[in-house]
Amino acid sequence: MSAFFRVGHGLKLCAISHEVSRRKVRQSTRCVNGPGAKHRRDGVDPTMTSAIPGFFQGTDMPTSGWWEALWPDPAAVLAATGIKPGMDVIDLCSGDGWFTLQIARVARHVTAIDIDGDLLEVARRRLTENGLSNCDFVAGDAYEVASLTARPADFIFMANAFHGVPDQLRLARAVHATLGPSGRFAIVNWHRTPRERTVVLGEPRGPKTELRLSPEQTIAAVEPAGFKLAEMVDVPPYHYGAVFEQAG
Repeated sequence: MSAFFRVGHGLKLCAISHEVSRRKVRQSTRCVNGPGAKHRRDGVDPTMTSAIPGFFQGTDMPTSGWWEALWPDPAAVLAATGIKPGMDVIDLCSGDGWFTLQIARVARHVTAIDIDGDLLEVARRRLTENGLSNCDFVAGDAYEVASLTARPADFIFMANAFHGVPDQLRLARAVHATLGPSGRFAIVNWHRTPRERTVVLGEPRGPKTELRLSPEQTIAAVEPAGFKLAEMVDVPPYHYGAVFEQAG
């Protein structure tokens, strides 16, 4: 999922998103993990996917409501990571489009890429109902991002999913191949705070503690693909944003 945000959206859209969440949670995982894998952002039950063949842990669709409480201002997250007017942006592992919607309100154009076509349809409907038409919706594997886009991107945004990618260097290399010469790659990750301490609406939320990446681990995973860290930003209460630029 992109995420559940309450910024300029009505309850109708939330209801659509939550219905999809409940209907599809049994097959949820995020980004890429072999042929036919489905993907979502963060976990309802971090042990849920471990028993499902072909799925990786820690990236299940959240239950209704808590995502909104965690992210009351998604536009501020995007601004902090550096998305600006006039950019061509890719929302990688976009899910049902909550971040995509906010990106589309700023960027010249946004491409939402997700392996789950049903969630992309929810995202498409969401943007249409908000009067936005500057977005392409592409169903595909995140590892194939370079072949899924028609032109180089100025910015690739990925939130709450990188911790679950099995081959992080491969993904970073794919992102590098997709960006223009001055392009940037922003990853929003959970801090390595123990899960029992990342409480939202009275319950621990997010991926299992052992799946969480420190900023140093994220940097180490991405820089060998031809990137260098440009900026590290705080995304309270439980996240950070690592923003990378091309190394040379």
